Amino acid sequence: MLKFAGAWQTMRVRTLSDLPRQAEENFGDKVAVRVAGVSLSFREINQLVDACAAGLMGLELKAGDRVILHLPNSWEWVVSYYAIARLGAVNIPANILLVSEEIAFIAADSEAAAIIAPSDRISSIQKALEPNSLIRCIGVGASIPAGVVDWSALIHGSSNSISVRVDPRATATIAYTSGTTGKSKGAVLTHSSIVMNTAMTANMHMRTSADTVVTGLPCAHVYGNVVMNGAFLCGYTLVLLQRFDAEEALDAIDQYRATLFEGVPTMYNYILGAASLPQRKLTSLTRVTVGGQTMPLPQLEATRARFGCPIIELWGMTEIAGLGTTHPLYAPEKLGSIGLPLPFAQCKIATLNNLVEEAAVGEFGELLFRGPTTMRGYYGKESETAEVLLPDGWLKTGDIAYRDVDGYLYVVDRLKEMIITAGYNIYPSEVERVLAEHPAVRLVAVGSVPHGAKGEVAHAYVVLTPNAAIKSEELEEYCRSRLAAYKVPKAFHFVRDFPKTSSGKIVRRELWKLSQP
Repeated sequence: MLKFAGAWQTMRVRTLSDLPRQAEENFGDKVAVRVAGVSLSFREINQLVDACAAGLMGLELKAGDRVILHLPNSWEWVVSYYAIARLGAVNIPANILLVSEEIAFIAADSEAAAIIAPSDRISSIQKALEPNSLIRCIGVGASIPAGVVDWSALIHGSSNSISVRVDPRATATIAYTSGTTGKSKGAVLTHSSIVMNTAMTANMHMRTSADTVVTGLPCAHVYGNVVMNGAFLCGYTLVLLQRFDAEEALDAIDQYRATLFEGVPTMYNYILGAASLPQRKLTSLTRVTVGGQTMPLPQLEATRARFGCPIIELWGMTEIAGLGTTHPLYAPEKLGSIGLPLPFAQCKIATLNNLVEEAAVGEFGELLFRGPTTMRGYYGKESETAEVLLPDGWLKTGDIAYRDVDGYLYVVDRLKEMIITAGYNIYPSEVERVLAEHPAVRLVAVGSVPHGAKGEVAHAYVVLTPNAAIKSEELEEYCRSRLAAYKVPKAFHFVRDFPKTSSGKIVRRELWKLSQP
């Protein structure tokens, strides 16, 4: 029977600790998570969460302690996440693609008390940690090194339920930014902010217990986290890919009759190029979502046409616990827009010269966000917090955007990624949208390269469609017919792929390396 998350019962869910308990009560033996051949019900997961939390308490971990969760998408990730929350401790999700030195940085920066990681990575992480580190290391998998706690033994060593009163206003997560512009920072997020973001996202997308959601988004990323938490709030079945693969995603959609797929633009681009796509029906899908970076209109249209359902765009940040804007499912379609603010949140476009002054309709400015999901600040970094979190509660997002007459928002580019050439502003995403319309171009990214006379100039990095052949001169002429002369890239580089963050975003500041011999 369809349940809208137990309706009034869901209102009682105020902390991450509550989510699995309430999900067991509402959805019982319904399958909650499928991953890597394992299926677990809401009841089974809640029982495992209790056992894991009791095991962590047995290691003398307590409320307020910070625990790094460095695992791939897996049922162990899900159980550990909620167990840490149930203990009243603080989750520090760390993407599995991060290297040991990056984990060591996060451990030192967050003053972590423990880390849960794959058994085959623990030794290298221990070597990277500070020499006198007292961090408890917990290994998941076979061949646990000496001195490392076996996660499996931990959860099977206790079946006791623990009772820790968790304040909704307490810190639930320190979520580290993906670091596209330098060292990552830990955004301090409360239980209430994460639960609120999950609930309002579910509201806008009409997520229910009738859904089956397939995703390759990392659970460690804020949007992947919202999708995971949504399963326990709404009662849908979450089909997790351990890592994204286009064919595996299509197989999962077919096998489990998915109603919803969630991803970033790169994932959709790979799916559109998948060899088996022409034979796929995909008729079970009722909508798909895309976020993380802007997606050129031709690719949005191609995705909508091939998937045969609405594609819902969204925008979010680590600093706001997930989404900030998206489209209501039952609303007029506006492809290319990031939609409207979530309920209880506000957005405004401030002029680039004066954050107090609001930009006119259609005028470019910086997108500001304010609402109950906003972070408390960056952990241990008051000055960096003050730079982005204004006294009146507005958060500077660093995104250049504009608003149309209906109030819908459109992201133009990252403020820090804007290219200034001889005094003119070039927005990389604008150039990318033009090049993406060329039939020979499968993927494109535009970055800056230093220039003696002009300061910096734009270079384009292009992944061609299979069997396509085209010269740089042809792409240059194509751009000249559609862009002002100063916006036309000064060079075109044909590449196989782009540098990306651990969450799948293209790192434009590293594109120049692709042109080096």
